[in-house]
Amino acid sequence: MVLPINIKELLNGKVVEWERLEFKKGWNPEGTLHSICAFANDINNWGGGYIIIGVEEQEGIPILPPIGLNQNQLDPIQKKLHEICHHIKPNYFPIVEPYNFEGRHILIIWIPGGDTRPYKAPDTISKGSPNFYWIRHFSNTVKANREEEQLLLGMAAKIPFDDRINHHADINDYELNLIKEFLQEINSDFTIQSNTSLEEISHVLQIGRGP
Repeated sequence: MVLPINIKELLNGKVVEWERLEFKKGWNPEGTLHSICAFANDINNWGGGYIIIGVEEQEGIPILPPIGLNQNQLDPIQKKLHEICHHIKPNYFPIVEPYNFEGRHILIIWIPGGDTRPYKAPDTISKGSPNFYWIRHFSNTVKANREEEQLLLGMAAKIPFDDRINHHADINDYELNLIKEFLQEINSDFTIQSNTSLEEISHVLQIGRGP
């Protein structure tokens, strides 16, 4: 699935604030798990964030061209990622997509703010490890303190207006031309083909939820 964003502009910080981006040179399961949990909690209502694996950073800025991953690493990392996300409570699974960027393989993890936040994840992946709420402080992933835990719990009852589901709307209410115009404006890598269904479009853009 192509992410609804221009990858080159994403990596250059042109479409998403740097605080919403985390770059990892290689695969770090526990660090990745904590950051997924933090972005899903979205304590600042930024709209979640992105983790890019295979890109080294210096003081939060990506070093390009990327160091990249070996192609034979992509599938095992995605399988392991699915496995470790079962540690997040309640259940949360991000959207993952491999890309070839400037001739190097990278893995992009898109983590929208979760519908059932707040989320907890263990300190380590080892059995019996205690669970914590994880949040973002600027460009860092940290454990929430008691005051921040209370804020997260309070946010669960106050879903932002633009994140709420309109239960009286139907998928056919979408204006396809407006969606196409928006994707063109942001130079999205996602192209709507003549045979692309509204269901697929809403899934890719994360603009449709419900039964």
